[in-house]
Amino acid sequence: MSISLSEKHFNRFRILGLCSGILLAILYANYQIITGDQEQMLFKGYLGAFQDTWLAYGNAASAVGNVPGSLSAWIVGGPLLLWNNPWAPMLLLIGLRVLSYLMLDDVIKQVFSQQVRLFFMVAYWLNPWLLYDSQLYNPAYLCFFAALHFWSAFNLRDKPNFIFSFLHVLAIGGAMQFHYSWPVLAVISCYLLYRKMSQPNWWGVVAAGLVILASLIPYFQEYANNEAISRESDRYIGYGLVHVYPVLKAVLYWLRYASTLFSNRIITDTTFDWLTTIGWLQLVFQYLWQAILYLVGASTVVLAAKINWRAWKTVKPLIKRNVAIPETTHWLLLYATATVLAIVINAMLSPITFSYWHLIMTFPIALIPILVAVERWQQDNADKFKTLLLGLTAFFLVVNLIAACDSEKYSHKVNYAEQVDVYLQKEGLSR
Repeated sequence: MSISLSEKHFNRFRILGLCSGILLAILYANYQIITGDQEQMLFKGYLGAFQDTWLAYGNAASAVGNVPGSLSAWIVGGPLLLWNNPWAPMLLLIGLRVLSYLMLDDVIKQVFSQQVRLFFMVAYWLNPWLLYDSQLYNPAYLCFFAALHFWSAFNLRDKPNFIFSFLHVLAIGGAMQFHYSWPVLAVISCYLLYRKMSQPNWWGVVAAGLVILASLIPYFQEYANNEAISRESDRYIGYGLVHVYPVLKAVLYWLRYASTLFSNRIITDTTFDWLTTIGWLQLVFQYLWQAILYLVGASTVVLAAKINWRAWKTVKPLIKRNVAIPETTHWLLLYATATVLAIVINAMLSPITFSYWHLIMTFPIALIPILVAVERWQQDNADKFKTLLLGLTAFFLVVNLIAACDSEKYSHKVNYAEQVDVYLQKEGLSR
């Protein structure tokens, strides 16, 4: 049997893809438009680094007050202690995202072929769903904790281990200090225990719980004395339980993460003023851009729905506790099923209707049914697979290059470091 091109040059392609993703992330980061979300992160980080005041709470959420803990302050301020440059926390963020890819890939390589590993690299690492959040705000860190949760759970499927159990719980606690979507990970862990898909070392669980609790002591003290970090919503816990739309929208995001129907912030907010100054020609490019992305996106959503339905039929007989899991791919699909369950439960309990960033930590897991389907398909369609991989790569590169320079959250007209300097002068943050 002849060795395919992707197998012969796998490492070369992987390194090229990894470097391309890093360069795109830097491009996004440089052109990010600083708004309130980034300003919250910058304020806490620079306040800690410059004035040694580490706030015990994170960014303000839309309905239920600030997230607990000082991790979001340290993850910005810590790098600034080592290198007083606005790029220090951004490079750490990009580094954490590299780690997320490496952890996910460590699982993928144990289950799938090298061809599918390359497909995953493109589908995850070069995907606009991931790269569009290459900016200094709290949801950008969530895919790291999702990857840590998934990787540690996979390594606990056969036998207990203190380190992986510690990291698994720490992933939940870390996500808690960045965003209120952290219960998604907690629900998944509960299902893993129920289904006996994970064998935790309880000393590791307890140790991680104590570390998380200790890190939150300053927050509890602050919460008792600072009413500003709590907020009463005009909605209530369980709002989604009595309204259909929030749950349907949340499930649709699961399908969209597995497709190319990206955020409307990419699709509808591109002006093309860098391409031409003629108003009617800008409109032509805008409508053409939207037509292509919506058409391709809608087609892939339908495809993702079909693949997920087949995956559900595969794992439906296996969801009960005492049924043996025949293959590792079934374990992965059950983890994905638990993620959908977690999305539904959180959508029912949430006082708000989710937007794409509220569930972005589930994006890596949404790719699992796609990977299983691609593994089976590519075995009999090698040439078509190569065409698909090259086409998807080219498509993602074009979308990323345009979105990084011209969309709602990014513009070629701005510079990240210069905006940070202006913000620091405005806030009087200096050593």
